[in-house]
Amino acid sequence: MTMTLGIDVACRADHLATLSHDGAIAWRGRRFQTSSQDLESLWQDLDLTDPAELTVVMEPTRNAWIVLAQWFRRRGARVVMVPTTQSADLRKYYSKHAKTDKLDSEILAKLPLLHPEGLREFTGPGSSDPLRRLTKQRSSIVKRRTAVLLRIDALLELLGPAWYAALHERYGTAALAFLARYADPNMVVRLGRSRLARFLHSRSRGALGEDMAVALIAAAKQTLELWGPDGMDFAELAGDIATEAEQAIFLTGQINELDERIANLYADADPDGIVASAPGVGPVIAAVIAGRLGDVHRFDDLAAIRAYSGLVPKVNQSGTGSTTNGITKGGDPLLREMLFIAADQARKIDPQLAAKYARLMSGDRHRNSAMCHLATTLLTRIATCMRTGQPYVLRDTDGRELTVAEGRDIVSHDYKIDRQKRKNAATRRMKQRRKSEAGQVSQESLSAPTSRPAYTSIRTAATA
Repeated sequence: MTMTLGIDVACRADHLATLSHDGAIAWRGRRFQTSSQDLESLWQDLDLTDPAELTVVMEPTRNAWIVLAQWFRRRGARVVMVPTTQSADLRKYYSKHAKTDKLDSEILAKLPLLHPEGLREFTGPGSSDPLRRLTKQRSSIVKRRTAVLLRIDALLELLGPAWYAALHERYGTAALAFLARYADPNMVVRLGRSRLARFLHSRSRGALGEDMAVALIAAAKQTLELWGPDGMDFAELAGDIATEAEQAIFLTGQINELDERIANLYADADPDGIVASAPGVGPVIAAVIAGRLGDVHRFDDLAAIRAYSGLVPKVNQSGTGSTTNGITKGGDPLLREMLFIAADQARKIDPQLAAKYARLMSGDRHRNSAMCHLATTLLTRIATCMRTGQPYVLRDTDGRELTVAEGRDIVSHDYKIDRQKRKNAATRRMKQRRKSEAGQVSQESLSAPTSRPAYTSIRTAATA
């Protein structure tokens, strides 16, 4: 007899469990929490003769499911996971207008009989889990720092465009340290060239100094001239800029620390550097691919890996008609983002990818669509290399092995994209889009004169 325990996992509330024997519900609505006492009580209620007969089905609800999965797995039960989208679709089939925790647990208990192909067995926390978490954390912090730098841009617009040129249009360590202390133009002028140059020299480890100090003082004087004696309160504006600059400095330090930890974890997860051997894949992207993809052998085939990335197109087929409407975006968003970036760089190195990109862009295809195709191809090749344990080999279209320098030369010489052709294709797409949005309704006025004389009476064969 097979027993299935469906658990609707909650993050703060009680979990709900439903037990089924060979598809028939034995009991439902059993509440428990993630504690040793509650789990032991639940285990006693199951009354198992052989723990291997039990299959526990759960959804990956945040991180609350991992503790439960590990506990049941340690007891000898088989733990399987089901994607939340699949269980949600099945719940709508059973009950279109109701969503309850008890219903969710019942559906999970019936899933092994209804859709066994959709279950994925939990084999324990893998070695790539810390790398997976850190790469996601780094991506989040980078986006937060980008938002801070954009706010600094907006605040510097109040001081005038000369400040961008003086800061070299980038915010390095010295520039952020300067903005955190001396964003007031009056203070910059009083500070003087010598002291400002020494400050910049010490903060940039000798890379900046006299020239930047002169440019900053000139920008400060220009700001005072633009605003005049009755200008704004520069001290308050400097305080706002300093707050943002200090946040940027702190976030930059966190990113640097994460880079060191990620590099160590990636060296353990991929000691042979197979992922990093692919073109367009640097240290950060390699760590993201290795961490977010995890063990490639957990996927049934390469098609499942492509589906996990969310880069495959959505298909709508009925009868003889079939349409594709964009990509699914159903997988890991960070993995998809990094693959897109890597494919854009790989097409400049790999002649095979460059040839495919040139072929796709020869028509009216949008660049993003072509890049999704390249990203899918690149992912397939990287996953194949990870499965076989062999590094990525750069080859020409005829199969000849190449170096990176040779690949760049071939791509730049043989696979250039005509910019004018791309502009013309974009124009055609825009016209087609506007025509579609307008519903293809004729804009001709109904009262406009025709090219033929209008008849004021009905003409018949007898009067003709």
